[in-house]
Amino acid sequence: MSQNGGDFLKGLIFGGLVGVAIGLLYAPKSGKETREDLTIKADEFISKAKEEMEKHREEYDAAMERIKKTGSSIKNKASEAQGKIGKLAHSGKETAAEKRKRLEKALKAGVAAYRSKQSKKSV
Repeated sequence: MSQNGGDFLKGLIFGGLVGVAIGLLYAPKSGKETREDLTIKADEFISKAKEEMEKHREEYDAAMERIKKTGSSIKNKASEAQGKIGKLAHSGKETAAEKRKRLEKALKAGVAAYRSKQSKKSV
């Protein structure tokens, strides 16, 4: 957007200068009248340039505001996702620890049952 605005402003300035040069070459008026006309045209040109600059500044400010809002929204969503991931990771660790404890108990019970059966066969 800033590149297009810069190109427009360059074109506006160049076009104004070319217009002034052509006007001077083909002016059927006296020097005083030509200077007055040039002053009026220069004032109009400056006024239009200021309007365009203001227009693009408003567009730029609006775009920056949208970017800030979007960035803030993304930051909030990322924080929420980070919190959820942390909770899921913690929950997963707890579940894995519980499963490991149950497996250890089952393994100990199986070993104890096997030993008990082996000791009964020995007797």
